[in-house]
Amino acid sequence: MAGGWTRDGAVQDQIDDTVSDAVRAARERMPVGESAKWCATCGEEIPEKRRLALPGVKTCLDCQSARDRTQRSSGINRRGSKDSQLR
Repeated sequence: MAGGWTRDGAVQDQIDDTVSDAVRAARERMPVGESAKWCATCGEEIPEKRRLALPGVKTCLDCQSARDRTQRSSGINRRGSKDSQLR
């Protein structure tokens, strides 16, 4: 595919970097260490099945679900818009 002034494979490099960044960010968000018995947010007991399934968990399912709904990704735009390139 012709890319104009870009080198061959530049688009695929951008895709690979975006995927790698997303995987790295997801791994950084994963809990580590010993699971808590009580939720750090609401104080309710965290079910044993959740603690065993996800080592290092610190919140109950309800609190984690609420937190996941409010968090946003960085949304890095590697391509940029034409307007931003013209400024």
